[in-house]
Amino acid sequence: MTTVPSGSSSAPGSVPPLFAAFVDDTSLLLANGGAGVDAVVEGYLDARDGDHGDLLGRLACPVSRLSPLVTELARSAPAEPVDLALVVDSGLGAVPKALSTVFSRATLLTPRSVETSAPLDLDPVWLERVAEFVPDDVVAVVEPRRPITGDAEDVAAWLDAVRRVAEHGCEPKLRCGGPRPSDVPSVDELRRFLAIAAETGRAAALVGLGRLVRSADGAGVVQHGILNVLVAAARTADGAEGDAVVAALESTDAAALVAATRELDGARMEAVRKVLSRCGAGQDEVTALGALAA
Repeated sequence: MTTVPSGSSSAPGSVPPLFAAFVDDTSLLLANGGAGVDAVVEGYLDARDGDHGDLLGRLACPVSRLSPLVTELARSAPAEPVDLALVVDSGLGAVPKALSTVFSRATLLTPRSVETSAPLDLDPVWLERVAEFVPDDVVAVVEPRRPITGDAEDVAAWLDAVRRVAEHGCEPKLRCGGPRPSDVPSVDELRRFLAIAAETGRAAALVGLGRLVRSADGAGVVQHGILNVLVAAARTADGAEGDAVVAALESTDAAALVAATRELDGARMEAVRKVLSRCGAGQDEVTALGALAA
């Protein structure tokens, strides 16, 4: 992970509005199963109750792991319910039963979003079906499938689907990292995705951000950074030209990115979060960003 400078004037135990409830813990979504549910719950609750708990957003959990999550939370007896991002991994038909389980455990969980991948033939009928499954006070999050070929027509079709998701009132989501180069959207694709969020007024979510600053992972695959996308979202919200947004996404200068986030005043912080609502990362990134935001 890239090291970044730390230290600010924020009060102990708080984070600036730019970072408030910004990072969802996606540890339970790792393709290889990741850590056990017990370890994830312990880490999440420790972080939430720690010095930088205000930074932490939802705990993302696939429907297939909801039962062991409920069991572990019942054992842990959290002081407050955990904000939940319920991720559909077994079809929309499983959502009603899963939500019923969540609502029956109100002392343990509060559903904040239901998140699902969109079919290739995304249409208004499917989006209406999603709306039927998701209660009004829970955010419907939809991830249109990004093409991995980079073909201009396919990319244009994907971006059109992103716009339709946003205009329908759902939160569009984009996966930004992975072990293969094709798992990582290009800088231009990410720039255009953020532009749609700004144009439609529907804040977007990004997941798969495994580092604070753009850099290559151990396999040599260049991954996007959390600070990069925050600064890019700020420039997008400001109406900056494409080159300025691209420069933010491509930067590897940690100090400059930190400085750019600290230049944002309250109104601009709010504008950023209207473009980029939150990001999904692991517990290591939560800890690192918490130290930065302190």
